[in-house]
Amino acid sequence: MSNLKVDLTAPNGKKFTLPTGLFINNEFVKSSQNLKITSINPTNEQEICTVEAASSEDIDRAVAAARAALNHESWRDITGTERGRMMFKFADLIEQEKEILATIETWDNGKPFSSSMGDLESVIETIRYYAGYADKIHGETIPTISQKFVYTLKQPIGVCAQIIPWNYPLGMASWKLGPALSCGNTIVMKPAEQTPLSILYLANLIVKAGFPPGVVNITNGYGRDAGHTLASHLGVDKIAFTGSTGTGKQIMKTASINMKNITLETGGKSPLLVFGDADIEQAAKWAHGGIMSNMGQICTATSRLLVQDTVYEKFVNVFREVVKTTSKVGDPFAEDTFQGPQVTKSQYDRILDFVESGKTEGATLTAGGIPCPLNGKGYFIEPTIFTNVKENMKIYREEVFGPFVVIVPFKTEKEAIAMANDTTYGLGAAVHTKDIELAHRVAARIEAGMVWINSSNDSDFRVPFGGVKQSGIGRELGEAGLAAYTQTKAIYVNLGQKI
Repeated sequence: MSNLKVDLTAPNGKKFTLPTGLFINNEFVKSSQNLKITSINPTNEQEICTVEAASSEDIDRAVAAARAALNHESWRDITGTERGRMMFKFADLIEQEKEILATIETWDNGKPFSSSMGDLESVIETIRYYAGYADKIHGETIPTISQKFVYTLKQPIGVCAQIIPWNYPLGMASWKLGPALSCGNTIVMKPAEQTPLSILYLANLIVKAGFPPGVVNITNGYGRDAGHTLASHLGVDKIAFTGSTGTGKQIMKTASINMKNITLETGGKSPLLVFGDADIEQAAKWAHGGIMSNMGQICTATSRLLVQDTVYEKFVNVFREVVKTTSKVGDPFAEDTFQGPQVTKSQYDRILDFVESGKTEGATLTAGGIPCPLNGKGYFIEPTIFTNVKENMKIYREEVFGPFVVIVPFKTEKEAIAMANDTTYGLGAAVHTKDIELAHRVAARIEAGMVWINSSNDSDFRVPFGGVKQSGIGRELGEAGLAAYTQTKAIYVNLGQKI
């Protein structure tokens, strides 16, 4: 590893040494094809550093290492309690290094440092949660007839490919690493090429925590190369993916080559419904956090605000004021910054294209929608609000993935539910009302994997997370997340039945 590291000083003054190689078999190694990824700071558009990128040959090496670890007694034969101890130590190490990890995340991704620190708290909690489950995953005995004894085993699925996105790099890594390790699987993880840095620093901690070689492998790379190879690899037993719906569909198709077990968490266009009796001030604040936090780069973002016509004008005015006074755009390392830059130039351009589409189709740009560079640099966009939006418009139907919201009126409960469900997505939804009966009734009828009543975008490591329709397959987090990484084997014991 001697030449596969770089000494860096972040904008907030933090100094650290970052590994730059592929992490395979507990070692940092070079790309076999000399492929590279250059990471760009979205705040000032300057290069941070360059790291190795995996070729198909490197993916083969990582999968082989994971397969060997799966079958090696150092991992296969340890108790769940021992696995849990490693995971608890891993979480402790992350906690010790959380400021460095959060610094790298903010520098590479552009999210406010305070948000990155919050993400790290969630990472630590998630790993500890699943560490506690490691020795509580077991089968059951099933009474049948007196001459038979039947029991089940919960066993790991095997080699798991995990593809994580750029909006919450370490957060999404923990959602996948936690249950997979708890259940005894081995892992080949491909981070997003847009944010390759923080996961490499995390790899150092995997070794320190005592995980045997090959249990966790980190293969930074491009989706078209490393991602496709993982999805089509015959040595991979499962693939877990978080990202766009389009890419999820392609992975699902490619993974069919050997009928891989799959978990997909994909796109969303989540509605937030505001009924006439709602606390408008609170609804506006929750709506603001639900779409503008993390620069709007959230799969569950409540990007369609559906407001009852009796309070529509009032809500629009209050919401605009909340955005104006709360969404401070600027340096992500500054304490008072709420919104940093978009993660990349392509994402920045995509959002601006949606702004032009909205104006062309006849919607009203009520606020924002323009670049706001910092000292002439960076992928910053003012929080964007469109009104007078029709349900057939592109900005109403497609996921923007930015600080971009549409506000549309409805008349009745029936119409609100129909509008909420009129989408190919079904990840999250929010309902704001003081009528608790109405809230539960509407929540039950909205087609989504998660519904928030009088809030937006709540998430907890103990609670299942996932969507319906084209927002994904399966669940992460909570006890439900373990099901994605175990398979059940039934064993029959003959106690004397003769034939």
